[in-house]
Amino acid sequence: MRFAFIAKNAEMLPVERLCQIMDVSPRGYRAFRSRPLSQSQRKDMVVLAHIREQFALSLGSYGRPRMTEELKELGLPVGHRRIGRLMRDNGIAVRRNRKFKATTDSNHSFNIAPNLLNRDFSAARPNRKWAGDISYVWTQEGWLYLAVILDLHSRRVIGWAVSNRMKRDLAIRALNMAIALRRPSKGCIHHTDRGSQYCSHDYQKVLRQHGFEVSMSGTGNCYDNAAVETFFKTIKAELLWQRSWRTRRDAEMAIFEYINGFYNPRRRHSALGWKSPLAFERKVA
Repeated sequence: MRFAFIAKNAEMLPVERLCQIMDVSPRGYRAFRSRPLSQSQRKDMVVLAHIREQFALSLGSYGRPRMTEELKELGLPVGHRRIGRLMRDNGIAVRRNRKFKATTDSNHSFNIAPNLLNRDFSAARPNRKWAGDISYVWTQEGWLYLAVILDLHSRRVIGWAVSNRMKRDLAIRALNMAIALRRPSKGCIHHTDRGSQYCSHDYQKVLRQHGFEVSMSGTGNCYDNAAVETFFKTIKAELLWQRSWRTRRDAEMAIFEYINGFYNPRRRHSALGWKSPLAFERKVA
């Protein structure tokens, strides 16, 4: 382990000085460097190469649990402890930071629907329960607002839209995308918070036309819509907070690539038995 430490830090200090610090001889270190890799070290190098590849494919979002499941599916006999050690020793870690802006305006005169979902975010089949919400990302041009609709059966994003204004047409565009994609039968529960965008006459008209059962969260209770809150936490931590966005268009294109290129087809969810939303839907079908 001392020789490995010297090899890892050889660019910071002369090797002779590091040998003095670690109380080993330079001759012993040279013998260590010329010694062939052990079977265990060679296996670690193969696993590490896969970790780096999957970390890049996950947009830097996979920590130890999801990385382990990903590599197991690739056929590698790995465990959580080994993956954690290799990621830690090689500086492979998920980054987190945050900003905040309120997005729910419940100070309005529109009608409020009861909470039919009652924090039960499970659904046996697709198109039984949908949930929607609005969040945001800061760009150098100003705020960009993101509205999404999730199918709670698989947590798949089935509708989304962005705008520089947080108005009802933003929420309606996301809803219309979801309806066009899934064409749900009458009786699907549609759950949101009490924001004016979702309570507006225009939004409620679309819901009535397609036979949705309307459900809304309690006053100021984010846990009543926890599934969508979790999605927003995920996309912010894995994408939106990872860089500064020059334009709203840059952020929009990145969101499109994240949802359609990674989140829906590839990202593993513990609630889905470590399957992606699309894989989970195929399994049920």
